[in-house]
Amino acid sequence: MRLRKTTTRGATTASAVILLAAASLITASPSAAAGDERTLTADALATWQTDGIVWTVEYARGVVYVGGTFSSVRPPGAQPGEKEVARKNFAAFDAATGELLPCAQSFSGAGDTVRALKTSRDGTVLYVGGSFNKVGETPVASAVALNTADCSLRRDFRPAMSSFVRAIETTDSAVYLGGDFLYAAGQSRKRLASFSPSGALLPFRADIDAPVRAIMAAPDYGKLIIGGSFNVVNGADHHALIGLNPSTGSTVAAFPSWLPQRSSVKALTRDAANFYVGAEGRGTGIFDGRIAGRLADDEMVWKDTCLGATQAVVAHNGVLYSGSHAHDCSETPGGFPAETERQHFLAQSVSNKHILHWFPDTNGGIGEQNGPRALVMANGILWAGGEFTTVNDRPQQGLTRFAAGPDTGAPEAPPQLKAADAPPGRVTLTWRAAWDRDDAELKYLIYRDGRLVATRTLRSTLWDRPTMTYTEDVVPGSRHRYAIAVTDGENTSPLSRALEVTSPAAKQPDVTAPATGTPEATAPATGTPEATAPVTGTPDMTVPATGTPEATAPATAETGAPTAANERPKEKR
Repeated sequence: MRLRKTTTRGATTASAVILLAAASLITASPSAAAGDERTLTADALATWQTDGIVWTVEYARGVVYVGGTFSSVRPPGAQPGEKEVARKNFAAFDAATGELLPCAQSFSGAGDTVRALKTSRDGTVLYVGGSFNKVGETPVASAVALNTADCSLRRDFRPAMSSFVRAIETTDSAVYLGGDFLYAAGQSRKRLASFSPSGALLPFRADIDAPVRAIMAAPDYGKLIIGGSFNVVNGADHHALIGLNPSTGSTVAAFPSWLPQRSSVKALTRDAANFYVGAEGRGTGIFDGRIAGRLADDEMVWKDTCLGATQAVVAHNGVLYSGSHAHDCSETPGGFPAETERQHFLAQSVSNKHILHWFPDTNGGIGEQNGPRALVMANGILWAGGEFTTVNDRPQQGLTRFAAGPDTGAPEAPPQLKAADAPPGRVTLTWRAAWDRDDAELKYLIYRDGRLVATRTLRSTLWDRPTMTYTEDVVPGSRHRYAIAVTDGENTSPLSRALEVTSPAAKQPDVTAPATGTPEATAPATGTPEATAPVTGTPDMTVPATGTPEATAPATAETGAPTAANERPKEKR
């Protein structure tokens, strides 16, 4: 959805009503972005599920490949144990429809997990890394390659790795593996190794003192950027992030002071000009967010200040999507305060780090309970894998995906009306603003006696839902039924429960009898009684008093919603 920009934030009303709001309601929400970036919708597409953790996702030639720690997959909507199909730590899906494909290689033994997937630049080969010693019944050692055409295991790429492979990157001439290992193909390679596409160990060498967790190739800029939890590279102090020569492994770029000691790099991605870092910290004084760096000169472009470890990043159409468990972005433009619920997905402008209004969410799930662990763009659809077991508060385990449209989700927390104290001849209604996962600006539809009488537009977020107020003039003593709905422009909530409101009756004028003489008819002390004066405001917004006086009744009462079906707002579900 596009983060809509508005130039006027005043009340929008029918000509026959007055709509009042506090000045704070007229101020734009802090989530309003300075740019005009388009995000995906926050409405999850129907997606197959796993019975465990998804650590990595990759896309090539119309297929999305999934690796992790799981033993089966099941269709969208199926509960654990229902309709399960065996898939051992690896599965493949149609990228457009999401359907399960027959590609079903089994990865088992050793640590019993797949941690890294990466395709060749032409998409014909899928490289697989992790901790396993069998593919089907074939003995291997934590790294292999598959032919994407038929999902067959290649004979040429079977390097013997001494421990975990956690990251893979490819160029036209090399395949880079990073992880915990100290030996590759029987030779010393400390946590980073390079192979030819056919599996021959290359002379590239870089000594790294702790695990490598992310690799990003930039051959067009003459460098290979490495991220992890290390502190020493090639005998010199370099914490968590380093740039290497892609042929030799020598250091070509350093990033001093980009990350504090207790933070490590978990993810890397790039676009044409910049690279992006996702970090995780432990303890106090840490960095948990995202950094943008310029590929041409290795200078920092921006750095956000969100807390909540970042596990995955991917850039698409000017937006940086990330998987994390962000819980305090109060110092980042468009961000949210510490007391806000954890947000497991974020979207930011790649140009200025501004957090955009895109808030699908998961729970923390199983394992380390970090929620999303991996992201990939597959022909315009964002696939996410991880530890989660719910998406947008609905059961969904291990996998989910988001597209550019259509927008199918109505606003969250639709409002309920309350009546506030008001003088004779006037009705005042209040409600708390709703919020929407991918639209900042919402319109409120106010109905009196089954007829739409007013609209109000306001920006809101999960953490900023102001109280809104509507006031109109009616005949003193008259009773009316009010209801409200909210729309994002494409999807409308059901009408709220109807609220019956009786306007207080007007005060009767004093009656005074003559002191002497023949009794006379009562007359008002001065003038002639008139209708209640309109609320202060623009004259053409004043409503003539409406309704018919009725017998005394309670001031408010809630009843069922208006019964006239043709008077309800159209709903999209």
